[in-house]
Amino acid sequence: MTADVAVLGAGMHPWGKWGRSFVEYGTAAARAALADAGVAWRDIGSIVGADTVRGGYPGYVAGATFAKALGWQGARVASVYAACASGAQAIATARAQILSGLADVVLVVGADAAPKGFFRPAGGDRPDDPDWLRFRLLGATNPAYFGLYARRRMAVHGDTLEDFAQVKVKNAAAGALNPLARYRKRVTAEEVAASAVVADPLRLLDICATSDGGAALVLSSMEFARRHGAPDPVRIRAVSTVTPRFPNTVLDLPDIATDSAAAVAPPAGPFRPSIARAAYEEAGTGPEDLSLAEVYDLSTALELQWYEDLGLCEEGEAAKLLREGATAPGGRIPVNPSGGLASFGEAVPAQAIAQVCELTWQLRGTAGERQVADARVGITANQGLFGHGSSVIAVR
Repeated sequence: MTADVAVLGAGMHPWGKWGRSFVEYGTAAARAALADAGVAWRDIGSIVGADTVRGGYPGYVAGATFAKALGWQGARVASVYAACASGAQAIATARAQILSGLADVVLVVGADAAPKGFFRPAGGDRPDDPDWLRFRLLGATNPAYFGLYARRRMAVHGDTLEDFAQVKVKNAAAGALNPLARYRKRVTAEEVAASAVVADPLRLLDICATSDGGAALVLSSMEFARRHGAPDPVRIRAVSTVTPRFPNTVLDLPDIATDSAAAVAPPAGPFRPSIARAAYEEAGTGPEDLSLAEVYDLSTALELQWYEDLGLCEEGEAAKLLREGATAPGGRIPVNPSGGLASFGEAVPAQAIAQVCELTWQLRGTAGERQVADARVGITANQGLFGHGSSVIAVR
């Protein structure tokens, strides 16, 4: 186990399609987090920005971009890119600075202004880039992979279209209670089934949108938190950023072929379960201790996969857990009480930070109508390209 770091402040810019610069969204989130923490920007010792590939050089140097927007004051700076895991990698960088003594209090910021429609790789010819190749060789957008995941669950575990629809119904109901969410409308299973097929078997309402938005956290050492008058803050106890082990036997973004296991025995477990397992080991806790989870629901089928990968149930039992109501508000282990990406959409650098914002508000008991009763331990999980996985465990 490593030492805890305190979450002094959490802030977000509402998700939507606002048509403005990502800098505006991140700056608004940062100021909200600073106000929540009661910390002045001039007192921040370091700023870590989660990068976006859609903002030119300012996006690729997000740490300095947000530092400039807030007003140069001499803080340390770092910029991190790990696709959808960028926010968690930024949190990991900030935590390392705090635990090493390089900074007492750190601001973490991520924001994006996403394009309409499906994500595509950055421009230019890059034949050594598997993300570029899967578009050029296969024409495989992200939803094509989501559809393959769904088909695999249907074939291996017997999941149904109705199961996938119920994930959306659950998350839309939670999002309807979240003033920061982009989509705040409940839906029915019939509406999910009637929406357009995007990547069979997934419908439009099974897949998350692309969005604009921002999120920020103020993290500090426990000593700084006590001096600051916060003797019992929400604490980050673990951050897992592990990579896969050879050979990989399950097709995953952006790969277009699996590693062969013909001559090498597969690892003890697939990649995604190893992400949570590392977090549990570091935190000295387990799935039985969780109060809630915020997971990376790019599609409804993928949320079900995370139930198993986090150890909330045995392999193949995710749909059963859903049907029992265990992952719904008031259930044994609510999943995505924020509404998830189903309600927010993807603002890539911000989403893993936003997950920790939700844990913070839930563990403080300030989540309003979507509050999970007696929340004490929460976990996040998400995954970026090229073996970037992440999980954060927060406690109160």
